[in-house]
Amino acid sequence: MVQYQPLPAVATTDHRYGGASFAQVQLICFCCRATVKGNNSSIEAVAKVKTVSADYSRDVELSSLTALCPLDGRYWAKVKELSPFTSEFGLIRFRVLVEIKWLLKLSQIPEVPEVPRFSEEAESFLQELIDGFSLDDALEVKNIEKVTNHDVKAVEYFLKQRCQSHLEIAQVLEFFHFACTSEDINNLAHALMLKEVLNRVILPVVDKLITAISNMATANACIPMLSRTHGQPASPTTLGKEMAIFAYRLSRERRNISQVEILGKFAGAVGNYNAHLAAYPNINWPRVAEEFVTSLGISFNPYVPQIEPHDYMAKLFHSIIQFNNILVDFDRDVWGYISLGYFKQITKAGEIGSSTMPHKVNPIDFENSEGNLGMANGGLSHLSTKLPISRWQRDLTDSTVLRNMGVGLGHSLLAYKSALLGIAKLQVNEASLIEDLDQTWEVLAEPIQTVMRRYGVPEPYEKLKELTRGRAVTKERIREFIEGLDIPFEAKKGLLNLTPHTYVGAAVELAKNVDRSVSLVNGAKIL
Repeated sequence: MVQYQPLPAVATTDHRYGGASFAQVQLICFCCRATVKGNNSSIEAVAKVKTVSADYSRDVELSSLTALCPLDGRYWAKVKELSPFTSEFGLIRFRVLVEIKWLLKLSQIPEVPEVPRFSEEAESFLQELIDGFSLDDALEVKNIEKVTNHDVKAVEYFLKQRCQSHLEIAQVLEFFHFACTSEDINNLAHALMLKEVLNRVILPVVDKLITAISNMATANACIPMLSRTHGQPASPTTLGKEMAIFAYRLSRERRNISQVEILGKFAGAVGNYNAHLAAYPNINWPRVAEEFVTSLGISFNPYVPQIEPHDYMAKLFHSIIQFNNILVDFDRDVWGYISLGYFKQITKAGEIGSSTMPHKVNPIDFENSEGNLGMANGGLSHLSTKLPISRWQRDLTDSTVLRNMGVGLGHSLLAYKSALLGIAKLQVNEASLIEDLDQTWEVLAEPIQTVMRRYGVPEPYEKLKELTRGRAVTKERIREFIEGLDIPFEAKKGLLNLTPHTYVGAAVELAKNVDRSVSLVNGAKIL
């Protein structure tokens, strides 16, 4: 049995600063740089820090205040459900799963007599290593990695140690990681990580978001609203129809995400099954590999170098980026509607809107959502453009980049939750919507000149342009103009009955029917 000794601990104090811890030294250096230059300023800074931190015994522990990334600090409570999947613990757990499942697959191949079919008890033992994998187990793997300096090999050694006590499995320990390159294990682990985190965490929140916006659409289907194109008053719509647009756009992109085919390879060091055929030349290894990969719920990629080329990841991340872009558009539109007074925000007792202006209730949820969508798309964009590129049969640039999948997904999840929180606070201010429509009778110039065209009135556009452009347009002026038109009585009557509140076209029906359209593309799991 191989014995693994822990590496010696790194010194955590520095004699130059009176025995201050490493973290304290960093704080001292920061304070020295931040202190205004003057006599004894550095000495005073050191003394102050030593006084403040004298009783602080957790200088180098990770906490919400010491985390470098706010996802692991300030926002941890909102994104922690990602941790079992996209953390290093999750990666190690899925590596363990793949290694064990491969050993089980070998035991089912008659042409590999050295690994006989396991008993039911042995299979249960191996399955429990997967199901019961814990943080302590992951820490044990990390301790082994301190010696191996190789993370995948550490998983292999961990499994060999755990299975030494089982007499049946102990006979075939060397078939753990048989004929595998590390990327055979890693690519399947990453594929499983993505599939699980999308199906279990991301897509359910996405569905809640689409449902919430769809509900806004149907609830406000009949509430007329002044449109704005180029920031100027335009033909009226309804608040519900404008929300329906976003529900439909997001649901279509959600479908695109769910249709991305997650791929895996299991073909050895350069994708040719070299080692496999050297050991067992009479086995159809490509077929075995395909059976194994698909048994994990992953589609098989038969043509690969050492790595799975990550094209599916690029497509997936691009789809998430586009979903996020649509949500940015939503966040900004709602932010604007709040600014116009179309929405009020329900306040919560004790919350502060502005540190200096008590009257303010800032649309912080939509601002937080927009900001985090930008952070998400920055990371996901790099993943999607970098990952499909690898020198020759492979280089290692993908390895460190892949460890950051959780960052882009974490900021996305945080953004989705922020948008949901903001939506829950919205309250329609119909009085403001009505007031804007009452002041913009000029928007009826469009239907009037269109009806004039139908009945052959010459230069209808020009006549309406002269009436409306640069002039105050009132209800009375519009009605006077209509009365003077030489058009059929029924057409004139229809125009006279129009108001900015009723000139909404099919907006009401479009908003009311959005659920039917969204349901066609929503709810699927990723392949």
